[in-house]
Amino acid sequence: MRALVVEHGDGGPVRFADVEEPLPAADEALVEIRHIGLNLGELRYAEEWPAGVIHGHDAAGVVVRAAADGSGPAEGARVALGMAPYAWAERVAVRAAWLGVVPDGVELTDAAALGVAGVTALRVLRTRSLLARKVLVTGASGGVGRFAVQLAALAGAEVTAQVGGPDRAAGLRELGARDVVTDLSTVDDRFDLVLDAVGGPDLARMWDLLADGGAVHLVGFASGQGTTFPAGALFGFGAPRTINTYGDATSPVTGELTDLLGLLATGRLSAQVGLRGDWKDVDDAVRALFAREVRGKVVLDVS
Repeated sequence: MRALVVEHGDGGPVRFADVEEPLPAADEALVEIRHIGLNLGELRYAEEWPAGVIHGHDAAGVVVRAAADGSGPAEGARVALGMAPYAWAERVAVRAAWLGVVPDGVELTDAAALGVAGVTALRVLRTRSLLARKVLVTGASGGVGRFAVQLAALAGAEVTAQVGGPDRAAGLRELGARDVVTDLSTVDDRFDLVLDAVGGPDLARMWDLLADGGAVHLVGFASGQGTTFPAGALFGFGAPRTINTYGDATSPVTGELTDLLGLLATGRLSAQVGLRGDWKDVDDAVRALFAREVRGKVVLDVS
């Protein structure tokens, strides 16, 4: 069967290869993949994975053989794969922990977009009550950011979305952002929670914008730059403020996928697929993603 595998060097980050058919363990379902969802991190840092292994974590398809031990979805179920290993192949053996059953009325293309981005946003926002709280989402035009803006607004937060330029701001107010900014130096609010996908010099400014007891959650470092805090900036009185790494990316995601799929089914969440194509054109999709030409998610059809 065909799959997208990790390719190091100038020919990467992925290439097509013929690979062995998966042999599911007793607790694994065999899923025929219909669509794959691309994430910037797994492509930009592909050298973190061994060359030649099947790449990718997010996809959607149909169960063609249920797990032998009875766990997980039944044969014929439409499923989303989130944070699953080796997901970008024509067929995948996957445990129930990385699957969510797709409700009627939800397109598999939208389900393939959830995975890493949707679960990341949901897990961070669930770290505290957001009702009537102020939330800042940086890198808000990307996959994680667009989910975070929607989910925070659904939870009752006052959301400020930060983007890299005016051309990246389209649609964010419609998703629930009260304010959309390009320069954090112009912001005077104090935020209870910051979901930061950018890092770099702006992280020091985010720290200054935290309310007492507030928290910054680092989910990416799109800037590729380091952060320097002025002397004394990390000292303060009042309820402690914190900077948090993203945390656990290995625990089961079935619960979060189920919740996100339910929100899609009721129309309260949009998958925000900014680019859809065929996986044979994956190189073009990767270039568009790296060039920041995509607002939201990239989903490719497996043909």
